[in-house]
Amino acid sequence: MADISKRPFVNHLRSDPTSFVLQLRAGKVKRSGAGVSFWFRPSSAALAEVPLDDREQALMFQARTSDFQMVSVQATVTYRVSDPAVAATRIDFGISPRTGQWNARPLERLGGLLTELAQQPALEYIAGISLAEALSHGIGPVRQRVAEQLAADERLVERGLSVTDVRVVAIRAEADLERALQTPTREQVQQEADRATFERRAVAVENERAIAENELRNQIELARREEELVLQRGQNERKRAAEQAEADKIATTAKAERQGLIAKADADRTRELGDADATAETARFAAYAGIDQDKLVALALRELAANVPPITHLSVTPELLSPLLTRLGDRQETPDPVSE
Repeated sequence: MADISKRPFVNHLRSDPTSFVLQLRAGKVKRSGAGVSFWFRPSSAALAEVPLDDREQALMFQARTSDFQMVSVQATVTYRVSDPAVAATRIDFGISPRTGQWNARPLERLGGLLTELAQQPALEYIAGISLAEALSHGIGPVRQRVAEQLAADERLVERGLSVTDVRVVAIRAEADLERALQTPTREQVQQEADRATFERRAVAVENERAIAENELRNQIELARREEELVLQRGQNERKRAAEQAEADKIATTAKAERQGLIAKADADRTRELGDADATAETARFAAYAGIDQDKLVALALRELAANVPPITHLSVTPELLSPLLTRLGDRQETPDPVSE
């Protein structure tokens, strides 16, 4: 809005670069332009301020499709004042010379006009298509129809307005109907999700089966190798036992032969010694053959006395003396026949 400074008899107006200001006095245009600044007398000046920047008008209206279903259309129209001098004469953009505020609501009037002009082609197009087509492909055609209609509308040109852009944000059905329309798609998506889940589970089961088969093959291979190992160990043990038995047999045979040789040598030596002893005894007996028997007894007694161990002490017990005393008593009682 324009900035107006008050003085005792005159006021000062300063406008923005995006605002077109028009000053009339006595019904004639005295000043006009964007971003102007001037002094004026509030009692005799008529002022108008027209915005030159782009403005957006939001649209929200209901439409009926060919199958008698209601949809909501949400759009936005961007416009600007292309001829502010003409717009100031067709729409009330007058401002107070004391406050700088608009005397009316020109932007609301422009918004209402644009809303009515944009709704007409949108309603006509949506009325000729079905609900499904409107929801799936209706945004582009509605935007094109509205843009073409507003660009060629003479009423906007007469008011110095031009539309720069039209955007259709959404076309939506009622909440219950939209949920009903979404149900098949949701069911299909859910079926796809279930199918993906089943496939994932099937793949997981197949992987588990492959893993189990692999583990089983590994166990079979390990068992086979263990069997081969046991057989090999048995063969090794049997071979080792055979070799040990052969070695023991050889050692036993060698030992037996050695013992036989030793026994034979001992026997030969014993036989030789026996023969020598026999020869010596024979020679000894031959030497004793010419000796008298009493001499032989004396020699035997001497040999016996030489071989008797020495007696260091003699123990005489009653058991030993009793028989001797008894025999001595018996001899004393017996009379000597010679003395009788």
